[in-house]
Amino acid sequence: MTVHRARTAALAAVLTCAALSLTACGSAGSSTASSGDSKAKTATSAADLGGMDALVAAAKKEGNLHVITLPRDWANYGVLMDGFTKKYGIKIEDENPDGTSQDEINAITSRKGQDRGPDVVDVGTAFAISGAQQGLFAPYKVASYDQIPASMKASDATSYNDYGGYVSIGCDAKKVNPCPKTFADLLNPAYKGMVALNGNPTKANAALSGVWAAALANGGSLDNIQPGIDFFGKLKAAGNFNPVEATSATVQNGETPITIDWSYLNTGYTAQYASKGIDWQVSIPSDGSFAQFYNQAISKYAPHPAAARLWEEYLYSAEGQNGFLGGYATPALFDPMKTAGTLDASAVAKLPAIAKPFTTFPTQAQQDAAKAAITSNWSKAIGG
Repeated sequence: MTVHRARTAALAAVLTCAALSLTACGSAGSSTASSGDSKAKTATSAADLGGMDALVAAAKKEGNLHVITLPRDWANYGVLMDGFTKKYGIKIEDENPDGTSQDEINAITSRKGQDRGPDVVDVGTAFAISGAQQGLFAPYKVASYDQIPASMKASDATSYNDYGGYVSIGCDAKKVNPCPKTFADLLNPAYKGMVALNGNPTKANAALSGVWAAALANGGSLDNIQPGIDFFGKLKAAGNFNPVEATSATVQNGETPITIDWSYLNTGYTAQYASKGIDWQVSIPSDGSFAQFYNQAISKYAPHPAAARLWEEYLYSAEGQNGFLGGYATPALFDPMKTAGTLDASAVAKLPAIAKPFTTFPTQAQQDAAKAAITSNWSKAIGG
């Protein structure tokens, strides 16, 4: 397949620029498929349906959008979903919000022809590549498609980056003193049973990226994630690894006092829980700087194909991209919007400082190799 996921200069510039800006710069329905406008099913742009007004009309006629694995506090998705519904009157069904990227891919393959299948997915790069290789995505170019750097989109328009962030370490300063700031710090005997990941790295991109960051901190590289797997094996042997999969709820109830997760999630927890007496501190580990973008794709079997395409248009509008930014994530159109003067400067100022910007992103081959290594070796490192 033709997905290009070499995270090269253009993509790197987005996250780097976002960082510099601080210092300077987962409901079931029936099993019968929705009718879905036949023209919408194959439309590769709004023009194929007669323009945006016609797309909006077709989406409103469908009346529903089925998404999966979108936690409301993940990159501001709650605000984005509410904004879409308010703007277009289209109800959004959000299934399994705490699921994984693999769950999203599985839902497409297992629910072909059913109206409970997902219309769109938001997945990590390794899973976007996997989905494209299986032919699960429909090509579609949003109005701002040409502004998305070539290195951030599939050449056949079946998927493209939407928002990104850095792997970070979050810590409840009222339970942990001092809070760790690097991967090396996490081996401190004082952190027994505290260090958690956001999910299982064999299924969840956030956790996979956490292991990759640990690899970079321990002699690994984009070609070699094994040192990261070995690092978590050491954490387990030391008694510091916490098998609870971190979520907003586990942060709030104290089950995961130290959480390796995306910077936009950990930073969001700081603001979300301050009023509840939780002092959630966030560090971008200088010994393992790693960043990634997530990817939007429309299911080839979307039961609401017009609503799916309108959702993409919404996410890649200035309103949608600033919505991600409001959730402390760096939007894919950061640079073009900055140039156009449409970027929310107040939200940019709230992005975390990055001491060591990540500038070289994994290629497709490196993604495939890392995923294979995790699949083969993770349970051996953590099990027992």
